Amino acid sequence: MPGTVQSIERAAAILRMLAGGPGHLGLAEIARSLDLAKGTVHGILRTLQGVGFVEQDRSSGHYQLGAALLHLGTSYLDINELRSRSINWADPLAARSGEAVRIGTVLEGKVLVVHHVFRPDDTFQTLDIGTLLPLHATALGKVLLAYRTAPLPDLERFTHRTVTAPARLATDLAGVREAGWAADIEELTVGQAAVAAPIRGYGGLVVGAIGVSGLVERICDSHYRPHPRLVGYVRDAARAVSRDLGATR
Repeated sequence: MPGTVQSIERAAAILRMLAGGPGHLGLAEIARSLDLAKGTVHGILRTLQGVGFVEQDRSSGHYQLGAALLHLGTSYLDINELRSRSINWADPLAARSGEAVRIGTVLEGKVLVVHHVFRPDDTFQTLDIGTLLPLHATALGKVLLAYRTAPLPDLERFTHRTVTAPARLATDLAGVREAGWAADIEELTVGQAAVAAPIRGYGGLVVGAIGVSGLVERICDSHYRPHPRLVGYVRDAARAVSRDLGATR
């Protein structure tokens, strides 16, 4: 059987972004969200524009869906597929890290926990599947925010470490995109920390996040920095799930 066509996958990811975003996106925003070179994205956009699937605003230079595209399917990955593809990698991540594992995606401006593996010990734990968490105060949420073009959510304060200044959060999200992972250190719950990395689907579009969470002293060193080995475990698991979902990078 022939393999998939990478350029078509990337074009589909761009169309999904335009369908699910604010309607008008710039070249730099699209390239950053898909982790692609601007030249590559520009070439795809010009092709889509040529067939009428994309239009460019003359004044701003931003792109939107074209009139020739009468209907585009939903712009999100089916939650059941995300969960089923992730299960195979969540258990090994919990075993390697010794911490609880959560997988989330965006739903109505929150992080929806679609899968949760308990920490592999005998302590009492509560199942979080179906729980909605804030985007700006969790590692899972910051990963999902970093690759979206939608406006920032309300920045509610949960602890003294919660980031509530939009400029500070924007800087943190830029760091997430550069590093490829995010951390939450007592930003939602005092004494708790987490590390998460993006899960990508076809075309490189970020469709979810996977991460570990636990006590600060287990997740971080004495300087409140996440242990590199945990970051490595999480990123390895995210890449594995992404491959299963069809990501080519």
